[in-house]
Amino acid sequence: MTLAADSIKGTFEGFTPDDFDVFAIPGLEPRMDALIARIRPKLHELGDRLTPFLTELCGEPMFPHVAKHARRTINPPNDTWIAFAPGKRGYKMFPHFQIGLFGSHLFIQFAIIYESDNKTVFAEHALRQLGDIEGHIPAHYVWSGNHMVPGGDTQEELGRDGLAKLFERLRTVKASEALCGIVIDREDPILRNGEAFLAKVKETFRTVLPLYKMSF
Repeated sequence: MTLAADSIKGTFEGFTPDDFDVFAIPGLEPRMDALIARIRPKLHELGDRLTPFLTELCGEPMFPHVAKHARRTINPPNDTWIAFAPGKRGYKMFPHFQIGLFGSHLFIQFAIIYESDNKTVFAEHALRQLGDIEGHIPAHYVWSGNHMVPGGDTQEELGRDGLAKLFERLRTVKASEALCGIVIDREDPILRNGEAFLAKVKETFRTVLPLYKMSF
């Protein structure tokens, strides 16, 4: 029997422009109240639906982690997310998968951020396999070196030299990061079609899986 969570009852409702409008609410407490009420339940549902799929895809137990923004005391968050990682107690120290929202768009991506000890391993593997990455990752997929900044550069825009610079920085700079995936504009109708959206998430995670495997 497959571990995919397609048997969960009900249909995922997707995301609406109102969800993205949460990030325009001024003030930490009002924005967090809206985020907790509107977006967080959907992220938890994505965790329920996608954790079994990723566990099967990766061949190891994966665990969902919804951002809590607990350390914020003044500035309201500009984005929020759910991460999937092989660690039960946390995700930042592991290569992981993410789904998240900024005010302008939603992202689906592989991420290895500055807290991870796997950065050097991934960077060295990626530098040796630049051709494989170019051949496997679609040209429109977006790469970023900073998870705090929305967007990034497409693989086509970066080219091989740009990718090499990104991975070399990841290998040598402590605060460096690497993220790769897709961005979906907040007005894209796929976000309001929950099942089509879930299919796109699974397609994206399958595509970036080789990057995750390069991290070990």
